[in-house]
Amino acid sequence: MSHRSFRHSQTATDFIAWCAAKHLQLNADKTEVMWFGTAAKLSKIPPASSTIRIGSINVQPVTVVRDLGVMIDDELSMRVHVSRTAQTCFYHLRQLRSISQQLSSDVATQLMSAFVLSRLDYCNTVLAGLRASTLAPFQRVLHAAGRLVLNLRSRDQMSAALRELHWLPVTQQIDYKLCLLVHKSSRGQVPEYISNMLKTAANNPSLTLL
Repeated sequence: MSHRSFRHSQTATDFIAWCAAKHLQLNADKTEVMWFGTAAKLSKIPPASSTIRIGSINVQPVTVVRDLGVMIDDELSMRVHVSRTAQTCFYHLRQLRSISQQLSSDVATQLMSAFVLSRLDYCNTVLAGLRASTLAPFQRVLHAAGRLVLNLRSRDQMSAALRELHWLPVTQQIDYKLCLLVHKSSRGQVPEYISNMLKTAANNPSLTLL
């Protein structure tokens, strides 16, 4: 066993002991292990060192895990989450399109909000700072949803349509959610663990105001 493998095994043993001290039992069959890093860094991890032993079971590393409905990949690119969410949204769009002729505009908007927009909005703050190319599938979903609700053609301009529907573009919606979270934190309307992570610039000596 290499030094790295021994260290990982010891860490797993310590974690199992911690769980036992808290009257918790770690289920090795449902335990997942994932290494984070760039593609170049991850390729340098020897297969023998990447496996972690939990009890009598060797847990093989995975490249994607689901946490509270968010798909997190080993490079933290969020491409898998965006891709799979967009696929689910387009599935619901196809279902709604099949009955769109029987729906009023108000009902279509409500259904779109429930089945499509809610998925784009869910935990979208974890997507802050991503490239526009990574978020492009979400923007395509938003445009397709707007065309369906307003009965527009594929070549119709969508900026005005989104304004008519009061739907923010994807990147602006993410920024809005972050700003709202900070605002609520400043007013004591969020859990303490969130407000403790935020510090106003005026109280931070490392920041200088220009």
